[in-house]
Amino acid sequence: MLAIDCQGVNKQYGDKLVLDNINLAVPKGKIFGLLGPNGAGKTTLIRIINQITAPDSGTVTFFGDPLKREHISRVGYLPEERGLYRKMKVGEQALYLAQLKGMKASEAKKRLKYWFERFEILNWWDKEVQALSKGMAQKVQFIVTVLHNPDLLIFDEPFSGFDPVNANLIRDEILEINKRGTTIMFSTHRMESVEEICENIALIHESKVVVQSSLRELKNTYRNDSWEVEWQGLQLPTSWPQGISLERESNTGDARVLTFKAVDHGAIPELISSLMATGSVYALREKLPTLQEIFIERVTTKSSYHG
Repeated sequence: MLAIDCQGVNKQYGDKLVLDNINLAVPKGKIFGLLGPNGAGKTTLIRIINQITAPDSGTVTFFGDPLKREHISRVGYLPEERGLYRKMKVGEQALYLAQLKGMKASEAKKRLKYWFERFEILNWWDKEVQALSKGMAQKVQFIVTVLHNPDLLIFDEPFSGFDPVNANLIRDEILEINKRGTTIMFSTHRMESVEEICENIALIHESKVVVQSSLRELKNTYRNDSWEVEWQGLQLPTSWPQGISLERESNTGDARVLTFKAVDHGAIPELISSLMATGSVYALREKLPTLQEIFIERVTTKSSYHG
């Protein structure tokens, strides 16, 4: 089953076409990355799924059913633009927002205490929001977003503004929530931040989906015969096997990293043998293209791939 299925979704504001015939499939129980540069249409699509706005045409289904008003309670949404009432106390506001999601006060308070302890902010419960740092305020909003255990969590730029430690904390929580079966969808223009956690992705450019695939299939499709070997020695071999071409070399600690193209994969064992004859080989790995590199190629070639 698909958590979200968009078919032919269009949205226009004035003369600007923001979404152009969007077909998007978000698998149930997966972590889905909606990627693309700022202004590509990602946030508009998310607002349609959240029923903040409606498409001009096209359909959206939610876990197999046409999108309806009552589905809002089954979604948790953390927008990029955070917003808390500055004069309210932290705990009071979190409790209020939880009740807006349909939670009873007693259950909401119990869960909030758990999450506040988990994020080590319980001592801020009775302080005003305006006393919070930006990172701490984001923690509060993350907690309120996930508190009611929604079927679908949507994060718009979830790591924006977090220092590395807290970004890792949020990432780990996202992974843990997903393990419990929650479908997670998040939007970002920072493609490098999702490669380690996304199973499926879609790349949007200029209001269109230009790539949609599982991350594994996508990288296999765009593999380019590039390899890396970590080697330590005094002198490189004087000749390279036929079908192998050295592209560049760099240093990592005491070892040198040699990046090479292998048009003929059968020549790689011969290369390793020649390197071992003049030094020590520590690692060999295929160098798959990054999402950023794939996106640039897709935009440059102006064609589409749908996995």
